[in-house]
Amino acid sequence: MKKLFFLLFAAISAGGIQAQVKQGTIVYERKVNTHRTITSEQMRAMIPEFRISKHILMFSDSISLYKLIPEDEAPDPFAGGGGGGIRMNFSIGGSDGGDLFKNFAQSKSVLSSELAGKNYLIVDSILQQPWKLTNETKKILGYTCLKATRKLTVQVAAPRMMVFGGGNANPVRDTSRPQPREIEVVAWYAQDIISPVGPDSYGQLPGVILQLDSDNGATVFTALEIKKEVDQKLLKEPKKGKTVTAAEFNKMRMDMIQQQMQGGNGSFRIGG
Repeated sequence: MKKLFFLLFAAISAGGIQAQVKQGTIVYERKVNTHRTITSEQMRAMIPEFRISKHILMFSDSISLYKLIPEDEAPDPFAGGGGGGIRMNFSIGGSDGGDLFKNFAQSKSVLSSELAGKNYLIVDSILQQPWKLTNETKKILGYTCLKATRKLTVQVAAPRMMVFGGGNANPVRDTSRPQPREIEVVAWYAQDIISPVGPDSYGQLPGVILQLDSDNGATVFTALEIKKEVDQKLLKEPKKGKTVTAAEFNKMRMDMIQQQMQGGNGSFRIGG
């Protein structure tokens, strides 16, 4: 009788383990509230309230790759179905368009980015994120997700306003220094999907993040579709570009902004 009970318990446990997902492909919608940093009603009338983009996260239990989905490919990312994986073409271009690769076993991240027409690989360490776990739950795409929160200090600069007149755009420069501000990040993660990954740079939770709200709606990531398979051939570390540290890349970017401002050209583009 004891042996029969043990075998039954083992079978149930094995079934539970098999139900857990350790790899997959997730499509997210990122929704940025652009009006949050604009006080001018005239400017708000000219700019859509939300900037929406779609991104794809491919992951195993120890490696992930996060990419922007170009707009012309965004509507049907899982077209084709079957078990053959997702077929897409991706663009590289800065913080919005670059590929973010993470190797959790090596605690290493690599972000491909573009600056002034040159490609860079920003190599950094994956640092532990101090999440506060709670017992609050909600359903997302059929998965029971748990809530986690964390505080984050960000540098916030006032937006640069553009005044239009006479057919030319004349920048009104803001010379104030960015000010630190503490924000709250709320994440909902699925424990049944075992991988410490999430959208963008977020992660380090006991399951994949399916929804994330940064600064009370300023930026919201929401999983739209989940596939329990991943094309392992696509989980590759970016190799195109000069290897730099995050500090080196940020310095180059700030130097370029400074040069643009001193040159009197208020319109400039970095990355995508």
